[in-house]
Amino acid sequence: MKIFLLTHERELQRATNTGALAIESANNIVKRVLWERINPNKDLIRLIENKEVVLLYSQRELSPAISPVTPSVVTSLLPSLLPSVTIEKYENIIIIDATWQESKKIFNQSPYLKNAPQFTLKTENDSLYKLRANQPKGGLCTIECIIEVLKLKGQVKLATVLSLKFSQFNG
Repeated sequence: MKIFLLTHERELQRATNTGALAIESANNIVKRVLWERINPNKDLIRLIENKEVVLLYSQRELSPAISPVTPSVVTSLLPSLLPSVTIEKYENIIIIDATWQESKKIFNQSPYLKNAPQFTLKTENDSLYKLRANQPKGGLCTIECIIEVLKLKGQVKLATVLSLKFSQFNG
């Protein structure tokens, strides 16, 4: 399994980025891909074209009239452009890693993402993340999304390790 964090360049400088925590603690399962508008990652495009990757987004339902938002810090929020799928079918997952505004920009300026199969992450819990302001209710930060995906994929031990690291980081 591979989780691709499609990361806005500003996230690389933020001490509050939970994607970095996942990368250093997830046994090479999590890989950062720097988002570039003009030069999109060819591997991600190929995976999307071959339907070998799923784009993760949250349980919040958006009306088609509302602009799609895909948070970094939080799971991507996208309108249901494509039928929802089950995550068990996929070994490759994309999570957008940026602020809410930057994530919206990434999604809107990356037409290839709109062609990706989408998975809605449904959780019982609200985010515990408290290091950034303006967190929407029901949204999860990047590492919380990764933890939930790991649980769904049967990697409970690694999910527990990341949960502990996140708890320490989130203080």
